[in-house]
Amino acid sequence: MARIFVSTYEKYNNGRFLGRWIDLSDYADKDEFLLVCYEINNDEKDPELMFQDFEDVPEGMASESHVSEAIWEYMALSEPEQEVVRVYRRYIDETGDIDQARNSYLGLYSSKEEWAEEWLENSGVLGKVPEILKYHIDFSSFAHDAQMGGDVCFSSDVGITHVFLNN
Repeated sequence: MARIFVSTYEKYNNGRFLGRWIDLSDYADKDEFLLVCYEINNDEKDPELMFQDFEDVPEGMASESHVSEAIWEYMALSEPEQEVVRVYRRYIDETGDIDQARNSYLGLYSSKEEWAEEWLENSGVLGKVPEILKYHIDFSSFAHDAQMGGDVCFSSDVGITHVFLNN
């Protein structure tokens, strides 16, 4: 659940660490969210909002002084799609939008080698290799070359590898 801790610069600068966690799913859009932010800080004449902490907000979609409208589009995605966007923005392109993440996503694999073998199989290349030689193909080197050549990007973590086409 995407949440943001909201306060103001005045409170922060005066050493008053007051604010509130706000669950973004309670609001239809950014305008509704900002309206509530100003309402909870109505003890100041002209509050300058400060977003001090974030939970489940993809890289670059919020900062100390900005909240992107794209967060609400992100929250409408399924959990697997949210994971793709989180990984893409964290490891591939922090400024990339949701469509870029979706369009460049090649899939989830157990390893870079699994991706390389599947890619070679699906492209027809592996089918042209004599059976006796197939077991000698270095899929790890092929994946490494694809990454170093700029064709794909990998994000690996404990038995899972997300693969993205490098746009």
